[in-house]
Amino acid sequence: MLLDLLLAFAGIVLIIVGADRLTDGSVALARRFQVSELVIGLTIVAFGTSLPEFVVSLMSSLNGVPAMSIGNVVGSNLFNTLMIVGFTALFAPIVVEKSTVKKDIPFSILSSLVLAALALDTFWDNAATTDILSRADGFVLLSFFVIFLFYSYSLAVGSRVETAVEGGGAVLSQWKVVLFIVLGLVGLVLGGELFVDGASGFARELGISEAVIGLTLAAGGTSLPELATSIVAARKGRSAMAIGNVIGSNLFNIFWILGACAMLLPMPVAGLTLTDFVMLFVASVFFWLLARTSYRVSRLEGVFLVALYVGYVTSLILAL
Repeated sequence: MLLDLLLAFAGIVLIIVGADRLTDGSVALARRFQVSELVIGLTIVAFGTSLPEFVVSLMSSLNGVPAMSIGNVVGSNLFNTLMIVGFTALFAPIVVEKSTVKKDIPFSILSSLVLAALALDTFWDNAATTDILSRADGFVLLSFFVIFLFYSYSLAVGSRVETAVEGGGAVLSQWKVVLFIVLGLVGLVLGGELFVDGASGFARELGISEAVIGLTLAAGGTSLPELATSIVAARKGRSAMAIGNVIGSNLFNIFWILGACAMLLPMPVAGLTLTDFVMLFVASVFFWLLARTSYRVSRLEGVFLVALYVGYVTSLILAL
């Protein structure tokens, strides 16, 4: 059990370091293309910080624990929407752009509905015997991901600015950009494999289902890059990047990660319940409502989001 914990911890460390290097390199690369902070958050930063979830979900699926794979994505999106937005608002109230409230957050809400519609086969069809994300479901998710990419491209074309991230740090040389990206990818891959091995072994030792581990431990561990990125961005007055990072990561997680994993290998939805999917939808709606009121998320609203997440995790633990 101790070895499993050490493996999981080492995996988290590598994931965080890898994501940090990859994000730095990606932001420096994006700065050269002169795009806005929101676009960087939705795409480059979101992709970099979502790679841990991709690696963990992919390794989980290939290692025969698809419940952790899906649980990791659902749990990560809940962590992103409630814990990251809430905790970031505690450090500095988050200003939300009108376009984000009208387009980006509703798209995130849509992703939770699409996932529930595809994953909960027995809920929608009484003749179905199991819940599963099939290859056809994976194709649908990837199709939505392509739509998201086209949307992001239109944003980038329409919002070119002189400096992508003003005051975002020293400009990296070309060789450092490449080095950061390569080292980041290596750290994420190795860290993801170590974390899956450690978390799976730890779960089996305690008799805890991989789905619950995926919803909590795996989700929190792989979402640490998003948390760190959003807090730093908000404290530097980069609210657009902080919000874009959260929304972009959520969309990457559902449309790209689960879509790609399901296309590779059909994924039984074991251990997750209707409550988990409802909670994912409710979290996105609450985020949208709070952002819509005054186009900002205040410290008090941040406390509410964090409390909602703590209550959800507590209910999972009590149900064991």
